[in-house]
Amino acid sequence: MSKQTAIRLPDDTYERLKALSERTGRTSAYYIREAIEKHIEDMEDLYLAEEATRRIQRGESKIISAEEFWRDLDN
Repeated sequence: MSKQTAIRLPDDTYERLKALSERTGRTSAYYIREAIEKHIEDMEDLYLAEEATRRIQRGESKIISAEEFWRDLDN
């Protein structure tokens, strides 16, 4: 199952997308979907890294060395 959504694009981005679609015979929706699927994992990873950094800054998490990490796995 798929869901439909609407987005607003800057005029220049829209024109580039429209031109690409016309040149290749693929729909704009195809390229939008491809761009999201290609980059969403990176965006998720960035969000998680930023959240981990905030937890460390607030003192809710700590950084440990690789040596501590591996030593703790043995226990």
